[in-house]
Amino acid sequence: MCHSNVVQSLSSGSHSDIGPRSRNEDSHIQIDDLSTTLDFIKQSCPHKSGFYALFDGHGGSEASSYLKENAMKLFFQDIKISQEFLNLGDGNNDDSFSQELKKFHAEAFRLADQAIADEGTIDEACGTTALTAMFLGKRLMIANAGDSRAILCSRGGVFTQLTEDHRPDSNKEKKRVEESGGFIEDGYLNGELGVTRALGDWFLKYPNGEKSSPLISEPDVFEFMLSDDDEFLIIACDGLWDVLSNQEAVNIVRKEMKMHGDPRRCAQELVYQAMRRDSADNVTVIVVSLTSSYDQDHHVPVEDAPAEESVPQRPRFKFSALSEEARSKLRCLLEAN
Repeated sequence: MCHSNVVQSLSSGSHSDIGPRSRNEDSHIQIDDLSTTLDFIKQSCPHKSGFYALFDGHGGSEASSYLKENAMKLFFQDIKISQEFLNLGDGNNDDSFSQELKKFHAEAFRLADQAIADEGTIDEACGTTALTAMFLGKRLMIANAGDSRAILCSRGGVFTQLTEDHRPDSNKEKKRVEESGGFIEDGYLNGELGVTRALGDWFLKYPNGEKSSPLISEPDVFEFMLSDDDEFLIIACDGLWDVLSNQEAVNIVRKEMKMHGDPRRCAQELVYQAMRRDSADNVTVIVVSLTSSYDQDHHVPVEDAPAEESVPQRPRFKFSALSEEARSKLRCLLEAN
């Protein structure tokens, strides 16, 4: 059983805008009560539970849409979460639970990645980032592959960035890519892709997971124990973070929550602010409120924070479309390493 629940409530809101692009390739999921969707959660975890996901597609919307449509199967049913696994989350087996949690998410992302390849109608140059957030009682579990970001805000405006951006300019990712036979050129993976982890994009992966590819779907997995001081979670794609700093986003949501307490309107305001700042991408935001009421004392007057050092906006692909010749050359390069 899940014990020591500290989340007063879970309520969420979202908003998405196509921005200056010709199509919106983002997809997302909001489930404020996971027990209404999964019977085993209802039977095993009587406390608050929720699931949220953001899929930022590129090379088309097919991969991100596929994950949204099949998320419950891919992330829960196919990996067969056991009662024993849920029992580990009672606080008495924290180390074992954390280890199983990482295995659970890694396998879910692997299965989802392979499902995109096996689906048959999704182009090999179509892919998506993936960020999932699952609440089980007092636990918040985050899995991320790509450059979407999750920010947890606590009382007083203190925030924690829960994810790392998987981009070619990351020294850790660059080292992994090069050790896998890939390269970084002009800020792009193999001169083509603006992220180093994604689901799909099989033209940049070895078939059947024979060995580690320059592009991988393996997520970073993090577990956090929530407290009464935690107020809300922001999940957003890079279209927001390219033009707003973490602190700016937190300040905007806290100001909005003080006025009306509606996470949907908070998400709308973040997207609006990104559009005002000329975001060059689709922008999708999910705001999850972790408390049923926002006391005035929790919210100090909000000032515009100085922007953190920003990264120049870049398209996800270096070129808008890959020729068959280019794909063939990349495939030959992968097979040669």
